[in-house]
Amino acid sequence: MRNPIVFQGFGSLLISERTSMTKITVSVAAFFLVLLPMTVPALAEGDAALGQKAFQRCSACHSTTEQQKAGPGLRGIIGRAAGSVDGVRYSAAMKESGLVWDEATLDRFLAAPRDVVPKTTMTVSVPKPEDRQNIIAYLKSLSQ
Repeated sequence: MRNPIVFQGFGSLLISERTSMTKITVSVAAFFLVLLPMTVPALAEGDAALGQKAFQRCSACHSTTEQQKAGPGLRGIIGRAAGSVDGVRYSAAMKESGLVWDEATLDRFLAAPRDVVPKTTMTVSVPKPEDRQNIIAYLKSLSQ
């Protein structure tokens, strides 16, 4: 081996002239791609005040208390098992979904309810990510 390059860090790595720069570039890129999800929060923090305003369109079917309307009251939804509120007429799909509502699950469900729970009775979606995050922040604030 002529003119080896030695990298210090996670131990020593000896690279010969025959090792292509492409392999090195791909390895470094893969390393940073693995780290990227750890540096970006899974969900952006929403604004509860804006969420209260955005929730108005949800209020035709949902309350922000435990009162039932066409759908369940949403106070305390974070951490609740889907389809578990007594007295609400849930679809069989919702009752059997096994979901527990957290921020990520709510975000996916609000974006496309029937993609998350096929045959759910909820048909209204919230297409804008910022609206979903604001609504979720508002719902979280109701439990505090």
